[in-house]
Amino acid sequence: MAVDQSFDTVLVVDFGAQYAQLIARRVRECNVFSEIVPSTMSASEMLAKKPKAIILSGGPASVYEEGAPAAQEGLFDIGVPTLGICYGHQVMAQALGGTVANSEVAEYGGAEIALAATPGTLLEGLPARQKVWMSHRDYVSAAPEGFTVTASTDVTPVAGMEDRERGLYGVQFHPEVLHTEHGMEVLRRFLYEGAGCRPGWTMVNIAEESIEEVRKQVGDKRAICGLSGGVDSAVAAALVQRAIGSQLTCVFVDHGLLRKGEAEQVEKDFVAATGVNLHVVDAQERFLTALDGVTDPETKRKIIGREFIRVFEEAAREIVGTSAEEVEFLVQGTLYPDVVESGGGTGAANIKSHHNVGGLPEDLQFTLVEPLRTLFKDEVRALGEQLGLPAEIVWRQPFPGPGLGIRIIGAVNRERLDILRDADAIAREELTRAGLDREIWQFPVVLLADVRSVGVQGDGRTYGHPVVLRPVTSEDAMTADWARLPYDVLSKISTRITNEVREVNRVVVDVTSKPPGTIEWE
Repeated sequence: MAVDQSFDTVLVVDFGAQYAQLIARRVRECNVFSEIVPSTMSASEMLAKKPKAIILSGGPASVYEEGAPAAQEGLFDIGVPTLGICYGHQVMAQALGGTVANSEVAEYGGAEIALAATPGTLLEGLPARQKVWMSHRDYVSAAPEGFTVTASTDVTPVAGMEDRERGLYGVQFHPEVLHTEHGMEVLRRFLYEGAGCRPGWTMVNIAEESIEEVRKQVGDKRAICGLSGGVDSAVAAALVQRAIGSQLTCVFVDHGLLRKGEAEQVEKDFVAATGVNLHVVDAQERFLTALDGVTDPETKRKIIGREFIRVFEEAAREIVGTSAEEVEFLVQGTLYPDVVESGGGTGAANIKSHHNVGGLPEDLQFTLVEPLRTLFKDEVRALGEQLGLPAEIVWRQPFPGPGLGIRIIGAVNRERLDILRDADAIAREELTRAGLDREIWQFPVVLLADVRSVGVQGDGRTYGHPVVLRPVTSEDAMTADWARLPYDVLSKISTRITNEVREVNRVVVDVTSKPPGTIEWE
């Protein structure tokens, strides 16, 4: 994205964090432009970008490991206000003479910090004890000379520190995640008070620049968009159509892994909302044949990704017909969480391949157009509203591209898909009836196809499948917590599924946060 020089810029130095882009997004939420740069960038190169502030991200390494990312020489001497988060906090402390130690007790997930008598710029006036999100085993045991310790936990003596004179700040917790109670206030104070940034960056800027970038990339060529019916591909398609108009054709692939009524809804709602050219492909047999007997989740994702591309290639040939013109570009609704979980961040761990990132075949015949690749889900929703998409599309719950194929634990076949489709439809109906659609970020229903459980139905013994309900709350999919659904809603869902879906005799609820679990089971 080209930067309008009238806006202040914050550089987010990526030490291989799962959350580096989340930090950058949070900065944008404060209406300040942000740009991610690698930890290998020299201090002079960073200074050449004229940043108003620098934020050092977390990361999976230990500062004592051989080859661990370190602060570039002179970084803390260039006079730019800097905030270190988690690993970045430890890097700052070590580089300036503090001490980083390893604890026998890790802090992953929720923790509570206690503010010091002098809480400093970032924490002054906030509650004396507050919930934060941690993800570390190493910790700063002694702050560098000139720093004031501003917060601690039972495990971490230096959970916050600052040297206001030099404009240097560090926190062991993650202010960028939703589950840190006052995280956004901490970031705002760093940006506005610690660094003197001026708010002015908006979603209008993102939309305008994204449209202009697509026009430059595609030119006068033809493009197709893989439309799944989810919000990501819908917003990507709407944005690209705004950029290139009739040069775009959307391709909807019914791969047989969709939820009940999904195909009909896509054809009706999206075309009505956008007027886009839509090409529908029935590829159910193709996908089910390719997935026959496959149980490994990574293999499933790669097969689905490969088959999607092969179908798009065939669809492109059908679209141009006898014309000499070729379809050169493929538009995808890839988001940053897809990229980072597939190991696409700088030094980021590969959690699982997404069908549209790690699952793409090596002989891809298209040039990818991914206008949402640096955005998170809530940013995409805001962009969809900016583009004029209706609420029914913008606020749909996220649904993975591989569909129900990764919500069946075990091999995928038509019978198992029908079981899961029926159970999923019941869960969604009851959630809507309870008026909880906007409160729940995502509600996967998982079929444990290779597991059987003994039950009693109609005074007889049954040996059926369990299904898992996975309702979660989130803002961006990078972190999530299990949703505390009302007991009466859970009871209705469980009763209906075990009464109406003959093959299921047990319903359980997943109460794991992310981390350590992911939202989807596969």
